[in-house]
Amino acid sequence: MTDREAPDRSDLVAGARRVVVKVGSSSLTTADGGIDPTRIRQLVEVLAAARGRGVEVVLVSSGAIAAGLAPLGLRRRPSALATQQAAASVGQGLLVHRYQEELARHGLVTGQVLLTVDDVIRRAHYRNAHQTFAKLLELGVLPIVNENDTVATSEIRFGDNDRLAALVAHLVHADLLVLLSDVDGLYDGPPAHPASRLIPAIRSEADLASVDIGSVSTSGVGTGGMATKIDAVRIATGAGVPVILTSADQAAAALSGSDVGTLFQVTGKRRPTRLLWLAHATEPKGSLVLDPGAVAAVTERRASLLAAGITAVTGVFSAGDPVSLVDEQHRAVARGLVNFDADELPGLLGRSSKDLSRELGSAYEREVVHRDDLILL
Repeated sequence: MTDREAPDRSDLVAGARRVVVKVGSSSLTTADGGIDPTRIRQLVEVLAAARGRGVEVVLVSSGAIAAGLAPLGLRRRPSALATQQAAASVGQGLLVHRYQEELARHGLVTGQVLLTVDDVIRRAHYRNAHQTFAKLLELGVLPIVNENDTVATSEIRFGDNDRLAALVAHLVHADLLVLLSDVDGLYDGPPAHPASRLIPAIRSEADLASVDIGSVSTSGVGTGGMATKIDAVRIATGAGVPVILTSADQAAAALSGSDVGTLFQVTGKRRPTRLLWLAHATEPKGSLVLDPGAVAAVTERRASLLAAGITAVTGVFSAGDPVSLVDEQHRAVARGLVNFDADELPGLLGRSSKDLSRELGSAYEREVVHRDDLILL
């Protein structure tokens, strides 16, 4: 994309009628883990101003675990999942209560939406999540989204709220995603290095090739870093949603169209399905090895996967779990939700659906992975 083809940033922001804003833990809390009321108030003032201009806003807010540290006497984010869940249980209420108080000062109502991966990869759940967001926005509510850390296990976690924000932006059909952090944009080297320069715009994957992305955050309260933010950017822009990455103290400027932070142009088209979540928010529980004919059927004809085309099964999974579909060289070609338990499949492999139905009953005539529950990689 050339400079002339790239949309003007001010026009892009002005035309965005629905915006997802993500804010990280380090931008909301004190160094010891407590909620910083001033930072919450400043962010809410920015969001309220956007609402006053007629923009629908969805906030993806980190900070629940961080907010629970001080009340529990914890000095740093715990590594044990159970302790993280306990901190989230304490902190989520504190965090949302603070948002409610500040938003009420502007006459705004908020609603809490806690998500797990399982809430959005299954068809009925995805539809319900989409409808819930649509109704909240229709009623003028400003949804506040977080991962349901209190009940999410390590196997069904999004991993970080940057990725969650990108997927929510797709789910709610957002026109723009704004990632707020403790850095003011993407630099061509370590931000603290005097020679590093802010990159104002990224137009393609090629623009990222020479950029030093860095590692995860060392703040002690968050899980993210520039690497996770770039992963989120790739998800959003690949699904047709442009992204602005900047610091929390530049939120007002970013949402008014000022030239701050880094603008990431879209690289793909918006996809109207939940399968983006399946590709980016799940870890496969096992693998199904496909023969060449099945690989061609799945990748070229976009057909469902039948037992006749499977030669081997690995892993431990239950019906409804995500699995990788791999070729005979074990290269992943697709991911899908399997319709059988792992211990059921070995007796079905290589057999036609009619044979299975005749011998085992009509329940075994169904696809191993339906094409509506399958995305190519």
